[in-house]
Amino acid sequence: MTYEEYNKYCSSLLATSYVMQWGECHVWKVGGKVFAIGGWQGSNHSAFTFKTSELNFEILKDEPGFRLAPYLASRGMMWIQHYDVPILTDDKIKEYLRDSHKLVSIGLSKKKQKELGLNQV
Repeated sequence: MTYEEYNKYCSSLLATSYVMQWGECHVWKVGGKVFAIGGWQGSNHSAFTFKTSELNFEILKDEPGFRLAPYLASRGMMWIQHYDVPILTDDKIKEYLRDSHKLVSIGLSKKKQKELGLNQV
């Protein structure tokens, strides 16, 4: 997945906003909270960082091409970075990004979720 494709996909998710920050990373937020980071200095390959479930965190952290997300995981957060040689299909990356969006949006206040039209049944 290219950064252009990554940005296009993240922009399709509900109530997202984009900012370029942290060493020219493509940062996507939902309700003002980061759910995905595209980019990593010093890599010739695309890198995608996302929040994940506890189970996926345990599975992915030891898989080739994945690592604990720099800065975030060291603070006890369940964030993973897919970097180096692309291992995942674009569809699988999108699935993790969608899950991250959902995990972060659930952490927003109920009032904010309603205001943004998120997680409404």
